[in-house]
Formats: sequence, structure tokens, C-alpha cells
Amino acid sequence: MDYRYHCYIPAENGANSLPFNPCSLLDFQLLRLGAGETWSGHSGGREILAVILGGTAHFTVGGEKFAAVGGRANVFSGKPHAVYIPYGTDVTIEAVAPVEIALPSAPSDLATAPYVIEPGQVASGRWGAANFGRGYHQILTEIAQPSLPARRLIVGETFTPSGNWSTYPPHRHKNDNLPAEAAHEEMYYFRVAPAGGFGICRMYTDEGYEENFTVRDHGVHMMPEGYHTVVSAPGYTTYYLWFLAGTQRTQGAHEDTDLSWVTKTVPMLRDLGH
Repeated sequence: MDYRYHCYIPAENGANSLPFNPCSLLDFQLLRLGAGETWSGHSGGREILAVILGGTAHFTVGGEKFAAVGGRANVFSGKPHAVYIPYGTDVTIEAVAPVEIALPSAPSDLATAPYVIEPGQVASGRWGAANFGRGYHQILTEIAQPSLPARRLIVGETFTPSGNWSTYPPHRHKNDNLPAEAAHEEMYYFRVAPAGGFGICRMYTDEGYEENFTVRDHGVHMMPEGYHTVVSAPGYTTYYLWFLAGTQRTQGAHEDTDLSWVTKTVPMLRDLGH
């Protein structure tokens, strides 16, 4: 079967691009540098959020210098640092220590200065309950960081514990029908801990297309359409960086109506958990 909406991105030294991309707005690169190595590029007509997955790097963005950004060992070791790179800007990244950086991007015409997002600005919490409870970090969202400028990008991280489901009940971002639903493309970039583990991701559309794939390190789920959900294999935690882009930055999602009753059980399940 020729899958439309998932791939595994290369994880070699340097900037690694998606082998294909069904989205019209979103794109993604994975940057890996050894200590002392440098990468330079230009944002073109796109805004980029450089999320430090692990390690530390110096950033020069336009005329701004941001020294020693980062610090967590990996995505499972605390909140991230991130650097917002505006459109039309030169950028140079120099690794202080070995570093991995996620580079989600989207078209932009927003004229603004670059800035650093510190871990203290990243909101955290828990969505869901019971075996569909999961932790999150909101890095650049209109809800948790309303004062941080961005044109399209909405970015965060989710941690799905052993045996748990995430993004459940499944939802879609198909129509601009605010506040209930907003039209967005979305991507997930995955990591799994401990090494050798896996999860399963399911995506399906109102028109009957369905795609399931094995979640492993450096898997990417690309969703210009469709409902989606993730489950972690027992014994393993799955991480995914999620990022969205649409015509506006107001989040809204429509749950699968056949499964949306599960959401109504969350308050009760949380009370039982206490």
C-alpha cells in the first residue's frame, strides 16, 4: 500500500528534510549537529520555530544573537527552549554540545523580531483521564502564550504514558466553524522511550480513507485532513512534537461524533483518580 500521510525522516548529521509532504502550509526539518558544528540558512517566506529537542546551541537570527539556548538532554528531560525565526531572515546555528533541533515552519508575512521562548514560558499540564490521560507542553500557542507573535504556527509537545491513548477521542481540524472547529493542517514528530519501543497511530477521514502506522523514533505523521489518535505500547512512552498551521491561530477541533461521549466521562474519571 502506498501511504499518503506518514514517513520516517532521516536522522543524519545536518538538516534532514521530509521525503515527501502532502501538506500545503506546514513543513518540517530535523537539524542534528555535533559540538562546534555550524549550520546556516534563510527562512525565506516562512516563519520557523526552532525547538531544542536536546543539547545547546548559539543562534544568530538576523542581527540578534542568542547564546547557549537549550540545555535539556532529550525530549523526555524537561521543558524545551525554542527560538522564533521570522520570515525573510538569515539564521546561523552553532552547536555548543551535540544538539538536535526540530524546525517546523509555515508561510508568513508577519514582520516581527526573533525571540527566545524559555522553559518558564512553556505551559504544562495533563489532558484526558485514566488510560487516555497524557501530559503536554504548550510552547507557542495563542492560549498559553498570547503575547508571543506568530502568523500561523501553533506548537507544543505531548507525552503519552505506557499503554495510554492520546488525542482521544480522535479529532479533526477540517472546517473554519469557530469556536467549535478551525481549519488547520497538523504534523506530529515522534520519539519513543526507552529505546526499541513503539506506538500505533491511526488516521481516517470522513470519506472513508484510513491509515495506521507504527510509531518509532523520527516518524512523522502529516495531516492535511482526517481524524487522528495515538496509543503507546505497554512499557513505553511516546513523545510527539505537534504543530499546526491554518488561516488563523485560534485552535478548535471537532471530535469524532461516534466517540465523543468519552469526553463526557473525563470529570468523573478524574474524581475517581483522586
